[in-house]
Amino acid sequence: MSLWSGFTLYVSKDSYTLLPNRSEPGRQAEKLVIDRKASALELQPVVLSDAPPKHDKQFIVHGVLGIISLHTSDFLVVITNRKRVAHILGSTIYLATDFRMLPIQSAANPSLLSHPIEKRLIALVKEALYSGPLYFSYEMDLTSSMQRQVQSAGDEGNVPLWKRADERFFWNRHLQERLIQHTLAHPDQDLSGFIMPVIFGFLQVKLASIHGRSFVLGLIARRSRHRAGTRFFSRGINEEGHVSNFNETEQFVLLDPPSLQQPQDVEDVEGVQRLSFVQTRGSVPVYWAQINNLRYQPDLLIPDDPRAAASFEKHMQAQVAAYGKNYLVNLVNQKGYEKPVKEAYEHAVQVLDHPLLQYTYFDFHNECKGMKFGNVSKLIERLQQQGLSSSDSFSLDTTGAPRLRLQTSVVRTNCMDCLDRTNVVQSILARWVLNEQLRSVGVLPPADMTENYASFQHLFRNMWADHADVISKAYSGTGALKTDFTRTGKRTSEGVLQDGLNSLTRYTKNNFFDGQRQDAFDLITGAWDPRAQTPFVDTRNWMVKLMPWAIYLSAFFVIASRCLPAGDKTRPYYIDTGVVPVFELVWVAVAVSALVYVWQHGLLYVGWPSLNRPEALMFYTGPGYYSGLRGRRGTPNDPYALDQAQRAAKKRQ
Repeated sequence: MSLWSGFTLYVSKDSYTLLPNRSEPGRQAEKLVIDRKASALELQPVVLSDAPPKHDKQFIVHGVLGIISLHTSDFLVVITNRKRVAHILGSTIYLATDFRMLPIQSAANPSLLSHPIEKRLIALVKEALYSGPLYFSYEMDLTSSMQRQVQSAGDEGNVPLWKRADERFFWNRHLQERLIQHTLAHPDQDLSGFIMPVIFGFLQVKLASIHGRSFVLGLIARRSRHRAGTRFFSRGINEEGHVSNFNETEQFVLLDPPSLQQPQDVEDVEGVQRLSFVQTRGSVPVYWAQINNLRYQPDLLIPDDPRAAASFEKHMQAQVAAYGKNYLVNLVNQKGYEKPVKEAYEHAVQVLDHPLLQYTYFDFHNECKGMKFGNVSKLIERLQQQGLSSSDSFSLDTTGAPRLRLQTSVVRTNCMDCLDRTNVVQSILARWVLNEQLRSVGVLPPADMTENYASFQHLFRNMWADHADVISKAYSGTGALKTDFTRTGKRTSEGVLQDGLNSLTRYTKNNFFDGQRQDAFDLITGAWDPRAQTPFVDTRNWMVKLMPWAIYLSAFFVIASRCLPAGDKTRPYYIDTGVVPVFELVWVAVAVSALVYVWQHGLLYVGWPSLNRPEALMFYTGPGYYSGLRGRRGTPNDPYALDQAQRAAKKRQ
């Protein structure tokens, strides 16, 4: 069953009615009615002679994201505006640009919706909706790579889009749960025409040309809904084997034989020949965390978790099942702060000893020192020695008898954040494979490469730099670092300045604002249940809460004393030694004292998530590796209160 491509939503006190805007030949038009009193769903046939349902207002809806339960009411979430971004293989792809949340319960009056918890949760849902690019299509399964689409092509006519979707990248799967369960429980009430999967990620499609042969070059990234989160509040793996910041990136090429008329636009390409190459990235799949404490470099924690081996095995088994052989590329530093994470990963690989896992370590910062990113070729040589081939990619040629080749392995790359270093390596691997693909279809002569064509290289570099920025912004809050080099092949002073600003912005967001973003992700993906749980309540004592205000007040009085007129010095309350500005020094002393206090208790001043607050990690005192326990004075795991045995366990390497 295909999706309905847009609706008119009729709103009344008793119901919401979603009526498809277009009818399809041979298909009974049906409307979805949501009873606001009983909070029930019902699919009803549409009779053309029927008048529109009674309503107070109506508006156009481009898709149903689903229904979410909050503290006092369920809400219908719909897409009210969209932007057309591409048309490929007969399918149009849109970017959702505006949304609307409608309370289902008819008793959800303004006073109820202004309930402090409900008001906060509504704001979080909106933040989640507007925080990242959400793409959808009425015809194409965007959650699946071209290879997965071809493998399920025989079922397209019978299996609805949501059933074919890859559940990892079905971003609104939690919101659609109510519609899905209704469909499964009532076979005669199939809501599949209303269940539209969206992806959170990146999509860019360009028309490229080499040697007068035009083709479509596209790049799509799909972000996993499992363990979704922000940079320092979502690290490593969970018990189900899901890792943070997991993304599948697919680079694809669509082209037609030279005998067909050369395209002038992306839409002119039929895609008779299709090529794609898939890579993945994801956090180091062991139990580890970085505990924010207002320092630029948070404390690193690798707890000895008894679930570690089983979780690692689940993740790798899922990777192998989805992609075949996995080449695990680890870019984490082998010295200093990051070394324990590298060692934990290597230990997990060694213990599992899976025949379809091939681990490779590449010391990125050492090998590519001085922006010598071309040295990634050394990594590619190692991967080739281990069996990776540039021809191991997907291809489908539908001219004559269809010829199909499947990608049988994947490169899974990670650094600490799976952002900046990972972006560089993935782009160079993608170009290496692309050269082989374009040679195989005759776009490039043998031994030629895309690096020899400046205009194409400019397009390729900027596409991958845009991709890097979107993935980085979703996880860290800013664009990627060193993208000036990615775009131009050169390091510029503007790029250095931008990286400095991005680093400062990351620090600020990661310490003070990412808690709310993490809450938004947890709410929209169903990682937190509003009906069973309540947000964390700030229980810090008055002294802790007072310190930031002491700093602000001190700054105000010092600035005021510098900027405002001195006043009448003959008055008795004016203090002036003639040399020392006593008033200012007093407030400077207050500010310094408050800053010292905040620094010593930094853990308590971080903007932690309040839905799934990670207190088990914040105050962890069990066995494992600790890089330090800074910013914790006065907290339950005060380092000064630990006995010698605990200290020894925390310091062991």
